[in-house]
Amino acid sequence: MNGKHYEIERKYLIRYPDIPTLLKQKGVEQWEIVQIYLTVSGPGETRRIRQVVSDGQIRYYKTFKRHLSSVKNEEDEGEIDQMEYIRLSHEMQPGCKPLGKTRYRIPYQGHVLEFDIYPFWKDRAIMEIELEREDEGAAIPDYVHIIRDVSDNPAYKNRSLAENVIYEEI
Repeated sequence: MNGKHYEIERKYLIRYPDIPTLLKQKGVEQWEIVQIYLTVSGPGETRRIRQVVSDGQIRYYKTFKRHLSSVKNEEDEGEIDQMEYIRLSHEMQPGCKPLGKTRYRIPYQGHVLEFDIYPFWKDRAIMEIELEREDEGAAIPDYVHIIRDVSDNPAYKNRSLAENVIYEEI
């Protein structure tokens, strides 16, 4: 989504999913993502850029977020060109590394489930669900094994993972 909007999402730590099962789902999209976190000017703010490869096309995005609650952010997002991506990459947040992941986007009962598979985990992944309201529930398919809701756990934010990968027992 381009422009300023509110993002309301739940984030779950899940057992590593069966990738062939994800790929069999109707409407599945697979994205290869590299995101870079940029320096910020104030608390509760996040700036990032992304390179997304999908269906053989490369696209670049910048996103500025302002944290409002554990599940709600104000987002300003838009597509940028490669030159702007390269220019902004020089503003990388010290201590953060580029974060790579494979994302599977799957429509399911009126929502889109986003499964983020990271190269550093072989036993777990993250699933996000964007919602219309903070108190809205969402159906979870039976092929997903939720460990716990990590929506309000800052250690599982992508920016945190770019700084320090979590290897706790699950």
